[in-house]
Amino acid sequence: MALGGGILWWMYRGFDWPSLRLAFTSGVDWTWMWLSFPFGILAQVFRALRWRQSLLPLDEHPRVSTCIHAVFLSYASSLVVPRSGEVLRCGVLKRYDGVSFTRGVGTVVTERVVDIVIIALMSAVVFVLQVPVFMDFFAHTGVSASALVGRFTATGWLVTLLSGVLVIATGVLLLRRYELFRRTRSAVSDLKDGLLSIRHIDGKGAFLFNSVAIWVCYFLHFYLAFFCFGYTADLGVEVALVAFVVGTFAVLVPTPNGAGPWHFAVKTVLMLYGVNGNDGALFALIVHTVQTLLVAALGLYAVGALAITKPSTLNDTPSTLNPKR
Repeated sequence: MALGGGILWWMYRGFDWPSLRLAFTSGVDWTWMWLSFPFGILAQVFRALRWRQSLLPLDEHPRVSTCIHAVFLSYASSLVVPRSGEVLRCGVLKRYDGVSFTRGVGTVVTERVVDIVIIALMSAVVFVLQVPVFMDFFAHTGVSASALVGRFTATGWLVTLLSGVLVIATGVLLLRRYELFRRTRSAVSDLKDGLLSIRHIDGKGAFLFNSVAIWVCYFLHFYLAFFCFGYTADLGVEVALVAFVVGTFAVLVPTPNGAGPWHFAVKTVLMLYGVNGNDGALFALIVHTVQTLLVAALGLYAVGALAITKPSTLNDTPSTLNPKR
């Protein structure tokens, strides 16, 4: 939260705040924002369906509704503590449908690997399509790899070296903790089963469809917001795709819902395509805030839905469960 808050303060310290009030009253076409909401919801629903599909080969049969509520809640909880939702949703399935926690964690990791592959492919396509734009930008600004290296001071090199040492030390610490975890053989076995569950999935076509649908919906959720503002409405789908991919990498920084890094990344991309800095910052602020409120609302809905959900009484006999329940 401190990191995200610091980046936001730095970005918006000279922001024209009256423009925000004007945007809310007359500068935003909210119809497009409302039209983007179903895609934001569908992205999480497709994720829940894909997750359940990866659990079935492990003889785990959670209810579809429980999976959806667990995913809704996981995204909302990550607004407070980044990445906490990945653990929380496994706990929800354990509590309500008796799904092995460690197997659930394994399938979540497998899901993330699939997502990384999709993001990598999207990034490659974006880079190939936009190479002329980036080269033109670098030519006009005089930015080059040699110039960037030449600007490093002795302090800069020292900070870089210390950061590298910190990353290595953190990796060693995590490996040691993992070694302690491995002593629990049954837990490791369940985790491995979860990681490898994708090999035994029935209906790999459906799994691929759900995987692609997740990211298509994420993109449409973001792209439709372009039409809310006059200065982004005509930029085109290619620009939206660049901003979406760059923003996706930015949210890897552990701040609540990517607050701060995402704003900076999207604003920077929009400026690259001719949008002035204040308008780019305004776009990022409004879109991120509204989409975050949607995530929070879905989380509150999930809390209410789970409160009236009875834990499954058929956990010991998965074959008798109704998979469509």
